Parts: sequence; C-alpha cells; structure tokens
Amino acid sequence: MPSGTLFDLANKAVEWSSLKNEMAAPNFWNNAEHAQKITGRVKQLKAVVEPVEQVCARLADAHTMVEMLAEEDDEATRQELATEAQALVVEIDRVELLTLLARPNDALDCYFNIQGGTGGADAQDWAEMLMRMYLRYFERCGYEVELLSKKEGEEAGIQSVSLLVKGNYAYGYLSCETGVHRLVRISPFNAQRKRQTSFSSVDVQPVLEDVEIEVDWETDVREDTYRASGAGGQHVNKTSSAVRLTHESTGLVAQCQNERSQHKNRARARKMLLSRLYLMEEAKRDAELAKIYGDKGQIGWGNAIRSYFLYPERRVKDGRTGVVTADTDGVLDGDLQTFIDAELRRRAAERNAGKQTRSSG
Repeated sequence: MPSGTLFDLANKAVEWSSLKNEMAAPNFWNNAEHAQKITGRVKQLKAVVEPVEQVCARLADAHTMVEMLAEEDDEATRQELATEAQALVVEIDRVELLTLLARPNDALDCYFNIQGGTGGADAQDWAEMLMRMYLRYFERCGYEVELLSKKEGEEAGIQSVSLLVKGNYAYGYLSCETGVHRLVRISPFNAQRKRQTSFSSVDVQPVLEDVEIEVDWETDVREDTYRASGAGGQHVNKTSSAVRLTHESTGLVAQCQNERSQHKNRARARKMLLSRLYLMEEAKRDAELAKIYGDKGQIGWGNAIRSYFLYPERRVKDGRTGVVTADTDGVLDGDLQTFIDAELRRRAAERNAGKQTRSSG
C-alpha cells in the first residue's frame, strides 16, 4: 500500500466487527437516529475492509497455486494462475485507490451543485449536459441521488441544480470534480454556426451532521421563499415552500425545493449552507480550495479543471493531471472514473511531497 496514508485497516476491521455485533442486539432499532448512524458507518467500513479481505484471500489462493506448480508443473493450473494474476492487478489497483481517500470527510455523502456560467443559452445547455453526464456516472457507481433544487434556463438547459448524492465515499470521489468545466463546440443556438466556448462549475460539499460553525440565522442570513418550479399541479407549485438562504457576509447561497414542507426545505438548506461555510473555513488553510472559492465565496472562473472539445477535434483533457481521451461520447455518458482516479493520485502525490518538504525543513 502507498506510504503516508491513513488507511488503518486493522482498526477499521475491529470497528466493523464491533458495530456488526451492536447491530445484532435485539434493541438496536429502539433509537432510530443512532441506528441509522451506525448502519451508515458499517456500510462505510464494509466498503474498505471487505475488498481488502477479498484481495488477501485471492492472493493466498494464488500463492497456493504457485506452490502446486513448484511441486508439479501443470498447464491448466499455470493458465488459471496467469488469469488470476491479471485480475488481481485490477483489484489491487482498486484497493490502492481506497487508501487515497484518507481525508476526514471522504467517506461521507455529499451535496453536488452545478452552476451555469456566462454565455447565455450555450452555458445553460452545457450545465444541463453536465447534469446528465454526472447522473449517468452516479448510476454506474450505484449512488442514490435526490434532487434538492433546480432552476431552469431562460432559453434552454438549466441555470443551476443541487443534488444530494449518497454512497460509499461519495464526497471523496466527487470532490475531484470540483471546479470549472469548459466546453468548446459549434453553438446550436447561433444562426451563423460559430464556435462557442461555454463554462459551468461544479461545487461539492460533504454532508456534515455536526458542523461547529456559529451562525445567527436572524441577522447573518437572508431567507427568501418562492414557489418551486416543476410540472404544474404539484403541491410544491401551489405554495411558497421552496427556501433560498443567502449568507450576507460571504454571499454563499443554499436552496432546497424538493420537500412539500417549507420547514423541511429550510432545514435542508441550513445543513447545506453550514457545509459550505465549513469548507470556506477550510479554504483559509487549504490552498487548493482557496483557488476555487474567491471573494465573498463566489466560484472563481479563472482556469478550467477540464476542457471538453467537440470542435474542430473531439477530445477531453484534464488540465490538472494531463489525462486525455478522444472518447468524448463515453465521457459525456458518464465514463469519468479515469479522470477521478488520476486526480486522487495527483492529490496523494502532492500531499506526500508537502509532508517531505515539511519534514526536511
């Protein structure tokens, strides 16, 4: 395993076993809130411990096959070993990536937000294309997705969308997508068929249950209520149940419209706003996040993390890792894991380099 990680498999295995025993108790579900936290933690631990245990078991079986070949060279066993060795390379690489998800919030669910940039209908159409791309990726990963709010575009596409994404290490993986995404193509909204460059941003926050951020909801935050957009006739369109919260001093905004109750939407929006404020505090100590959050918490539009070229050539290039692919259709259909894996490795290398610099200093 890579050095310098916080994987700590032995302690995680002990914790997993202990929590499973706790879940087996007959009165476990008497406290539903506590039980939900425990079951969520068990899922997180299982996602780490089980793959490692499975790889270890397969390595032991492979070692047995090697010993058998040493005693008697058998062609069938040799072929089976070669096939298993190739499969193990893939599995070990997958487990290695888990060791890179070592930050405190990486295992959590997340809020996933897309915001269209400047460029009118083209940018709003691009924001909707990104939403479709990520929904396909979430489906591939088996993540559970809940729509919190969506603002339709004036001519096409969407202006913004906020999603709640639930799954093992959702924040750890999806935080790799935070930043500005650039699209270059022939504009379908331009009569002269001119090439257009559009920008949209992705912003990801962990779902934090106990955030230690002091907020005076009466004086620090402006609350606006409105009727949620969507198909006519639904309850959410008949009352002003949607809630938008604006933190006055930072300009950060959180909104929720999917619940029937204004009270529930307000609670959801407050949790989201607290998570964003928490990341703003982290940004003061984290240079990478500081590049993303600029003055008053607005997303900085300086440099795109990834560019999607559909004209004149077709390719997608990640500006952070240098990963390039000509399979633009596959990427826009949710094939993003190569980019995310490369960014996880880049971050790990950057962290290790920083540790070495500090220790040598």
